[in-house]
Amino acid sequence: MTKSNEEEPRMGGRMERFQRGVRKRTLLAKRKVQNITKEDVKSYLFRNAFVLLTVTAVIVGTILGFTLRPYKMSYREVKYFSFPGELLMRMLQMLVLPLIISSLVTGMAALDSKASGKMGMRAVVYYMTTTIIAVVIGIIIVIIIHPGKGTKENMHREGKIVQVTAADAFLDLIRYAPLGILFLIAGKIVEMEDMGVIGGQLAMYTVTVIVGLLIHAVIVLPLLYFLVTRKNPWVFIGGLLQALITALGTSSSSATLPITFKCLEENNGVDKRVTRFVLPVGATINMDGTALYEALAAIFIAQVNNFELNFGQIITISITATAASIGAAGIPQAGLVTMVIVLTSVGLPTDDITLIIAVDWFLDRLRTTTNVLGDSLGAGIVEYLSRHELKNRDMEMGNSVIEENEMKKPYQLIAQESETEKHIDSETKM
Repeated sequence: MTKSNEEEPRMGGRMERFQRGVRKRTLLAKRKVQNITKEDVKSYLFRNAFVLLTVTAVIVGTILGFTLRPYKMSYREVKYFSFPGELLMRMLQMLVLPLIISSLVTGMAALDSKASGKMGMRAVVYYMTTTIIAVVIGIIIVIIIHPGKGTKENMHREGKIVQVTAADAFLDLIRYAPLGILFLIAGKIVEMEDMGVIGGQLAMYTVTVIVGLLIHAVIVLPLLYFLVTRKNPWVFIGGLLQALITALGTSSSSATLPITFKCLEENNGVDKRVTRFVLPVGATINMDGTALYEALAAIFIAQVNNFELNFGQIITISITATAASIGAAGIPQAGLVTMVIVLTSVGLPTDDITLIIAVDWFLDRLRTTTNVLGDSLGAGIVEYLSRHELKNRDMEMGNSVIEENEMKKPYQLIAQESETEKHIDSETKM
């Protein structure tokens, strides 16, 4: 009785403190809202203009795509319609190679060999850990939901070879990122032959992939960031909004790289020595979303073929999906190419990749967004773990600057003394 009586005041005190905290935060929020002026709104819109335009482009592109579907545009008309988006992709990809090379060179030059070695090891450990976790999540989710239950006879196969003519080069005049993203998404929706095929097994497959990616992106990655840094991951992710939306629109982690640099360095204040060293490598080898997707898709194809996988084959899929995701290029739908390796490793028919092409354009955008989020959080984690090496490097650079200034001071003083002597001599002569 005495213990319960003692616990009740403690619980009551905690509830009172919690309620006071909630009331205090509510009052602060009300005051902030009341103090908002037109100038504050204008400055906010000006600072976030590109993000707002990109979000608007995604929404308008989706609506426009579904609006134009009833007009039954020809294949060539669809290609012309979506060309502004394709042009945006080509422009972004044109920047990738020089950006990666220059970033790696400057990042390595700003660090000594010991610091860069430690930073590289931390980045690789983070990449391998998150990739393995993503593969495990994908396998568990697809086994639990079992979206491939049934047969593949009623499923739709889809596949096209993109033809390029000289007329494409004539249209290389348009450049505007949100507009390009708008036409990228609208063009993909218009290009789909039959929306009715996204039903049954394929719909369950799509839901399964989305659930797996959400678990990894919303729970695992933020939790890992919090456990390492003890900082709020959602504040960090809020600074990445522009990069995440661009990844969603372009479906390319490499093409999103310039925006990711900008978000991490300007919004989140991540050290440039870290971003220039970690991000180019991460955009190439850290593909959490792709690893999850390939493992999940391989088991889905096994399910629609009524192919029972044993434990050894599931382990094989895990290893090959991890390796294939590392080798996948950071371009749209590169995962479909590397998936052939995963399917071949366990004897599944590679032709059945065409069963999932109908929804791959959409899922590719989601897994690319997950990839960019993983790279960015990885940069934040590596910076936190490398803070002592970076601080020591700053101190060394500061000491070298002080020594250099000290060496210059005597010469400056001698010059000043000689000038004053000349001035005095000239006055005496006068």
